[in-house]
Amino acid sequence: MTEIGKRRNKDRRERPTPAWSLYTIFGRRRWFRRKSDQEKGRYVDRYSTAVFILLVLILGLNIVDSLLTMMILDIGGKEFNPLVNSAILLLGDKFWIWKFTIVSACLVFLCLHRGFRLFRGIIIAISCFYLAIVLYQIFLISHLISPAW
Repeated sequence: MTEIGKRRNKDRRERPTPAWSLYTIFGRRRWFRRKSDQEKGRYVDRYSTAVFILLVLILGLNIVDSLLTMMILDIGGKEFNPLVNSAILLLGDKFWIWKFTIVSACLVFLCLHRGFRLFRGIIIAISCFYLAIVLYQIFLISHLISPAW
């Protein structure tokens, strides 16, 4: 009897792994073995350490960006992003909570879809973008605030 004939259950690969299921928490699949599956992009059960580090980096840089934005506004700077500027006008110093919530929801979406090539690139691009913004803000603060000595 062939190996396929010995199976009791249906082939588990008939249906792709859903984006959100119990396997998202307790599953074992971290990557795809077949090259065709890697190229198509699919959902995985668990995520790599590199993805976790990049997502935490984005979240941390988002918080630092909010704090530096408040510092720049306090010394007379302006917010050029009209959406964030509206949130600052509506919420005041608590705008960072709104920004944190929006970015966190987007990161969950990106994390769930990280098995697709496009989303891996987006995660890396956002990390680089936030890093550039924070470095630019540090540069602005260092040149706007005159030393006390």
